[in-house]
Amino acid sequence: MKAFALVSALLAQTPAAATAPAAPAPSGAPARNTVKEFMKAPMKEPMVVWASLSPQERASFITGDAGLPLKERLLRVSERFLGTPYVHSPLGEGSGVDPDPTFRLDAVDCLTFVEQALAMSLASAEPEVAGVLERLRYASTPTYEDRNHLMEAQWLPNNRRKGFLADVTRRYGGEDTVRVRKTLTAVTWTSRSSQALALPKTHQPRGTYDLDMIPLEQVMAHARQVPSGTILVVLREDLPLKATRVTHLGFVVQKGKRTWLRHARRGVDGNGRVVDEDLETFLARNAKYDKWKVSGVSLYEPRRPEAGGGELVRSP
Repeated sequence: MKAFALVSALLAQTPAAATAPAAPAPSGAPARNTVKEFMKAPMKEPMVVWASLSPQERASFITGDAGLPLKERLLRVSERFLGTPYVHSPLGEGSGVDPDPTFRLDAVDCLTFVEQALAMSLASAEPEVAGVLERLRYASTPTYEDRNHLMEAQWLPNNRRKGFLADVTRRYGGEDTVRVRKTLTAVTWTSRSSQALALPKTHQPRGTYDLDMIPLEQVMAHARQVPSGTILVVLREDLPLKATRVTHLGFVVQKGKRTWLRHARRGVDGNGRVVDEDLETFLARNAKYDKWKVSGVSLYEPRRPEAGGGELVRSP
């Protein structure tokens, strides 16, 4: 595990050992399905994960879905990641500081799962995927220093600016939505965790970054109104020496009468994977964390950017 990949570690869900048991179903109500039961539920057609498809099969799938609405494409693309193993910080620049591959389908963490699912859903053909993924992962040049390492200061604002995301937290949270912020100072960058990113001073973001947030205890009151395919971002309490408050993200999936979170969940003993997890169960577990308390969630709608928006500048 690379020491400098701090943010990927922060974006990993807390191990299953910290999981709190789900509350029992009310008397007379049907028992709540577990994640394992959901994964075993029969599908309309056999589901083959991306890593099992040949490049030609993958290209055919992407091209064949090109005419579908983005929300539908996101659900179909992300579903083929279910069961994919969780690996910490699986992507890099292929050389230099982080020599990990720039694209892979056999392993993901929570951020690279969302990034790759978005790129594959936005591309009209397989050759476009790499370019879209670069636009999502980097501010302007595909280098380690210019990668969108920090969610509040880089990934979220840069992708909103490029037209990939729209903040819809207040749309669905209504009056329960609150404004929170993350401030990065010179002191923030003196901490061991911040220095682990190995960013030169010229690429260390500083300033105050505001976000809308639905408090944790209010999320389920609004969950059923959130459309499938919406990105749910988990925020924790602000700690001055932490370079981010965001520790996890995934896609909202409305299935039946319940809301699920499709996300890459880190497990114990290396058995993490992409799952559909009941959102209420997910939030109940997060409410149990004491060392770094979870505050709430933010919501972002994936969008197709205008033609030419956010083009990258290629390194020489």
